[in-house]
Amino acid sequence: MTEHLTLVDHPLVQHKLSLMRERTTSTNSFRRLLREISHLLAYEVTRNLPMTTRTIDTPLCPMDAPVIEGKKLALVSILRAGNGLLDGVLDLVPAARVGFIGLYRDEETLQPVQYYSKLPEHLEDRLVIAVDPMLATGNSSAAAVDLIKAAGATNIRFLCLLAAPEGIARMKEAHPDVPIVTAAVDERLNEQGYIVPGLGDAGDRMFGTK
Repeated sequence: MTEHLTLVDHPLVQHKLSLMRERTTSTNSFRRLLREISHLLAYEVTRNLPMTTRTIDTPLCPMDAPVIEGKKLALVSILRAGNGLLDGVLDLVPAARVGFIGLYRDEETLQPVQYYSKLPEHLEDRLVIAVDPMLATGNSSAAAVDLIKAAGATNIRFLCLLAAPEGIARMKEAHPDVPIVTAAVDERLNEQGYIVPGLGDAGDRMFGTK
């Protein structure tokens, strides 16, 4: 894929995503699959982290062992559906600092409305991974990255489960320095701004709400 977009086409990712797309998949199964797939996506989005070495003692001898360099990562969940990806990424990076940005989409204008923001300190020294399952219009995602940058972050990656071409274009226009990692690029948005074929509303399906 392009430098701006990484498509994770691993067979396990694609298989689990297909199960999530099915309308008959239960809330419990959807939530479990999202956590499982987020582990696999986290592997990709954390690729190329800066490394250094630290002297440790194995049972046999000392060695210079590779470890991640720098301050702890920061994960920022775009509420509420972002929490589904957040939990899985935290399984792999449990020491990460965590922030939350609350945005909802005005159903008439499709523009984001902010209602909450709480971010970790020293974002300028951290890799920040913003997580939201759906990159649809891209308006909420771009607004969330605006807030993250305003808090000082300069090294940001965006992790999503599904992306629409319109959302990718919007993010590339607003934040060309923020690479996107996703499991699939779907066909288009419908008139209501939902991804087609998509999987419906990720938050509703994850939390069992309508």
